[in-house]
Amino acid sequence: MMDYEMFKDVVKKNFLSYMPEKYQEMEVRIVSVERVNRRVDGISLCQENRKGLPSPIIHLNDMYDDYLTKWNLQETLQNAAEAMDRVFMQRPQNLSLDMLAAKDNIIYQLVNTMQNEDMLKNMPHREFQDLSIIYRWVINAGDKKIESAAIHNELAKGLGMDEEQLYRAASENTKRILPPVVKSMNDVIREIYLADGMPTEIVDIMINEIPSEQIMWIITNKYGMNGAASMLYEDELHKLSLQLGTDLFVMPSSVHEVIAMSAGDLNPSELAEIVSKINREQVALEDRLSNQVYYYDRNLRKLSLATNTQNRRLDGIVAEQKRVCEVKQSR
Repeated sequence: MMDYEMFKDVVKKNFLSYMPEKYQEMEVRIVSVERVNRRVDGISLCQENRKGLPSPIIHLNDMYDDYLTKWNLQETLQNAAEAMDRVFMQRPQNLSLDMLAAKDNIIYQLVNTMQNEDMLKNMPHREFQDLSIIYRWVINAGDKKIESAAIHNELAKGLGMDEEQLYRAASENTKRILPPVVKSMNDVIREIYLADGMPTEIVDIMINEIPSEQIMWIITNKYGMNGAASMLYEDELHKLSLQLGTDLFVMPSSVHEVIAMSAGDLNPSELAEIVSKINREQVALEDRLSNQVYYYDRNLRKLSLATNTQNRRLDGIVAEQKRVCEVKQSR
């Protein structure tokens, strides 16, 4: 069985032989890239006539895990090649570095600031509480799937957009491209029980037994991808707080969604312990957003940190937290 370094060499030498004929003149590159919360190795195909555009990247780390599971190198390479081909095929044929076209497709995403310090050095962003707003360029959006590329400094330069321009564009586009979705956990549970064949009458009895102040609300977006950024929409939080008649605690369950609930008499530090435990035990590192809990004041119409726990990094490494302003630009 090959170790990881040998696996990388074999993949680089043989990957093109598993790709269709039209890709044979491309260059195979092994790249080390900063992804949300971690650094990964990837394989990409360089297109000379599309220099500067984000290239599809297949994670070598995931390929190696697949190889270790199946012990079938040919199947691993074939699956990766098919995935690469699908990404290329789904991309618009007229994709180009055009600011006028791109500005309508810039969206934002929330990531953990401390966990992503190295990645943030190379990309436009602005800080929000213990998080950072980064920007993505939507390349293709279907009914059920969306493809986007993170905007690093080089791509931002190619687009001719600075951080302020990216933020203004994303503020307008994100809500349109990724419409927010706010739904009660009760509705989610109800759908699951009904799908499993449980009688409607019994489901309704079970759901109605949950006190209204204990109902949790999921905040995400249409695609359920990078939906935690929907908590930046203050109007959505305000509507929910008015509906419940209380302020809110917001718990970051992942980069894809957050959970809001009536603040009531809940202890935010205890909630933060729950969030941290779930992050460690149930959420993949690349999907973690924060170990903190946020508080929405419906009178001030403001979202702020409710906790300041010591376990600020998401990978368990202890680090000193820098002082964070509520909103700070970085270019």
